[in-house]
Amino acid sequence: MDTISETKKVTLPVTGMSCAACAVSVESVLKSTNGVAGAGVNYANQSVQINYDPEVVDLQELDKVLQGIGYGLLVQDDEEEAAAEQEKIQHAHYEDLKKSTIWTAVLTVPIVVIGMFFMDGSGSTFPFGNYIMMALTLPVLAIFGRNFFVNAWKQARHKKANMDTLVALSTGTAFLFSSFNTLFPEFWHARGLHPHVYFEAAAVIVFFILLGKLMEERAKSNTSDALKKLIGLQPKTVRVYRAKTELEIGVKDVLLHDEIIIRSGEKIPVDGKVISGSSFVDESLMTGEPLPAEKKAGDAVFAGTVNQHGSFTFIAEKIGKHTVLAQIIKTVQEAQGSKAPVQRLVDKIAGIFVPVVIAIAVLTFAAWLFFGGENAVTHALLAAVSVLVIACPCALGLATPTAMMVGVGKGAENNILIKDAESLEKAYKVDAVILDKTGTLTEGRPKVTDWNWANGIEQQSTHYAAIRALEARSEHPLAQAITQFVTEKTQVKVQDFQAVAGNGIKGIVNDVKYVIGTASYLEKEGITFDPELEKQAAKLASAAKTVIAVAANNRQIALVAIADQLKATSQEAVAKLQKQGIAVYMLTGDNAQTASAVAKEAGIQAYEAEVKPDDKMQFVKKLQSEGKTVAMVGDGINDSQALAQADVSIAMGKGSDIAMDVAKMTLITSDLLTLPKALNLSRKTVITIRQNLFWAFIYNLIGIPVAAGILYPFNGFLLDPMIAGAAMALSSVSVVMNSLRLRSAKL
Repeated sequence: MDTISETKKVTLPVTGMSCAACAVSVESVLKSTNGVAGAGVNYANQSVQINYDPEVVDLQELDKVLQGIGYGLLVQDDEEEAAAEQEKIQHAHYEDLKKSTIWTAVLTVPIVVIGMFFMDGSGSTFPFGNYIMMALTLPVLAIFGRNFFVNAWKQARHKKANMDTLVALSTGTAFLFSSFNTLFPEFWHARGLHPHVYFEAAAVIVFFILLGKLMEERAKSNTSDALKKLIGLQPKTVRVYRAKTELEIGVKDVLLHDEIIIRSGEKIPVDGKVISGSSFVDESLMTGEPLPAEKKAGDAVFAGTVNQHGSFTFIAEKIGKHTVLAQIIKTVQEAQGSKAPVQRLVDKIAGIFVPVVIAIAVLTFAAWLFFGGENAVTHALLAAVSVLVIACPCALGLATPTAMMVGVGKGAENNILIKDAESLEKAYKVDAVILDKTGTLTEGRPKVTDWNWANGIEQQSTHYAAIRALEARSEHPLAQAITQFVTEKTQVKVQDFQAVAGNGIKGIVNDVKYVIGTASYLEKEGITFDPELEKQAAKLASAAKTVIAVAANNRQIALVAIADQLKATSQEAVAKLQKQGIAVYMLTGDNAQTASAVAKEAGIQAYEAEVKPDDKMQFVKKLQSEGKTVAMVGDGINDSQALAQADVSIAMGKGSDIAMDVAKMTLITSDLLTLPKALNLSRKTVITIRQNLFWAFIYNLIGIPVAAGILYPFNGFLLDPMIAGAAMALSSVSVVMNSLRLRSAKL
C-alpha cells in the first residue's frame, strides 16, 4: 500500500447494507483499497467515514468497487441531496421489507395449518397437501426471502458466513429435501420409510427472521430524525440590509458582516451580535434554561434560537458550518458515528457456527456412506438433513428479539420507552449518571414560591387584581409566573403603563400608583422599603430565587420570589441511584449560586454550573476516559451532544423532540424515580437474553450429535428429520416462554 501524504476525511451514505456483517465487509474492502488510510462504517445510520488521499483515490471509483460486492456509495457534492437520496432508498427498502413480511405471513399460515393438522406421514389425510405446501413455500423463499440467499452468496464469495448463510442453508435444504420427497415419494417407500416434508419449517423460519429485520429497520429509520430537526431549526430565508436596501435572501447566501433583521417570533439564522433594538430570545437550545434571555446592543445571538418579543438588527459574525448550531449538528453526527457498529452476538456466533454445522453435516454424510452398511445412502442422507434442520437458526434468531419485545413492553408499562437493544444491553453496566438540572431535576418552568405581604396591608384582593392586570401587560418571562399564581381575576383598568426592560413595570390602577420590579429599580423610583421584607429578600436570594418587590403609592407592600422548583421525587431518585453505587453528577447552564442550591436540595455533591452544550459532551468523554459507563439524562436540545456521546442516553418525555430522538430511552413521565427502574429493567432483560442464548446453544450442542447418529452404535436410534423439525420448534417455544417470564418481573 502506497504512502499517503495528505489525507481528507469525508462521510458518505452507504446503500445495500442489511446486517452488521455487511458493515464489516464494506469496511474491510475500503480499508484494503490503495489510497484509503482508514474507514469506519456506522451501520446504525448507514454511513461510512473515509480517510483518503484525494490524489490517489476517486470516490466514484470506490463506489464502483463496492457495487461489485453488492453495496454502494452516494457520492454527491450537496450533502443534503445525498442524505435525501439515502432516505429515499431506505424508505423504499423498508416498504419492500414490510410487504415481504406481510405476504410471507399470508402464505405461511396455510402451510403451517396443512403441515401440522392435515398431514400424516403418508399424506393420506390430505392427498395433495404436499403439493400445495410446496407451491406456497416456493414464493416465500424465491421471492420474499430471496435476500437471504443473495446475502449468503455475497458472504460466501468473501469466505464469510452470518445469520443469512444459516437461514439460506437450512431453509434451502429443507425445501429441496421436501420437494424431492413430494415429487419422488417412491424412493423412500421402496426402502420402507415415509417421505416426510418440512415446508412449514422453512416458511416459518423465513417469516420470523423477516419480522425481526423489519423491527430492526423500523428502529434504524428513526436514527436521523434528530439531525433533521436540528437542521430544521435554521430558517430557509432571512431579511438583510445591503446597500441601504432590505432584501430577502436564502440563509445559505448570508455573508459575514451582513446586517440581519429579526422580528417577533422569528428564528435567528446565524451567529452574530446585536447592533440595534432589544428583545427576549429563547436560548434553551444553548443553555437549557427556561427563561428567555434579554438581548440589547452588544449582546451575542445564536443560530437556531427563537426571538420572542420585540425586534432587533444584528451583524453576522459566524455563518454556515461555523455557527454554534452547525457545531452541535456536527458533534451529534460524530458522537453517533464514532461508536463501533454493533455486531449482533448471534451474527458473531453464526460466523463460527455455520461452517461448523456444514462440516458436521458433510462428515455425517461421509461417515454413514462408508460405515452405514446396507442402507448407507439412505441413512447418510437422512442424518445429514437432520443435522441441517435441527441446527436451524430459529431459536438463535428469537433469543434476542423475543426478550427485547417483552422487555420493551414491560418498559412501556412502567413509562419507559426503549428504542433499541444496545441501550438495554448497556444500561445495567452504568456506574455514572449525569443529570441535567432544568426539566430533569426541576420542573423546567418558573413558579411563584413565596408571596409575602408587609405588615398591616389590607385589601389584599384589590392589590392582587391590580398586580395581575399590570403583569398581564408585561412581556417579561417572569410575568407569566405571577399571572398564573394570582387567582384574583377581577377586571381593573390600567393607566399610564410603562415597562423598563430588565428592571420592571409601573402603572396606575384605581388611582393607586404601582411599581413592580428589582430592588434597584424601586430605589430609583423613590420607594420606601419595608425592613422586614428586606430581610426576607436577602434570605430568598441566597436560596437562588429571583426576588421581585411590589410597591403601592411609593411604599413597598409585598415581596414575590420566583424559582424553578425541584421535582417532588428528584431527591428520592438521586438517593436510590447513590445507594446502588452509581455516582450522580449535575450539569447546568445556570449560574453557580442556583446550581449550588439545587444540587444541595437534591442531595448531589458533584455539579458544574454555566456549562455550554459542548462542555456537557466533554464532561461525558472525561468520565468515559476514566473507565466509567455513563448514562446522560436530559430534556433539551442543549443536551443532545452529551446524549449522543453517552453510553446510555435517556430523555425526559416532556422535553424537546430532539432530545427524545437522540436518546435511546425516553422516560414518558417526569418522575425521575423511573430512572432506577429503567436500569433494573436492563439488568433483567440482559439476563433473559443470555439465558435464551444459553439454552439455544445447549439444544444445538445436544441435538446436532444426536441428529448425526451418535447414539446409533449404542441403541440403534437414528433421529428422523421430522423429529428434528419438532425439536427445532420446541427449542423456539422454550426461548419464547423464557422471554415471557419478564412480564411478571418486579422493577
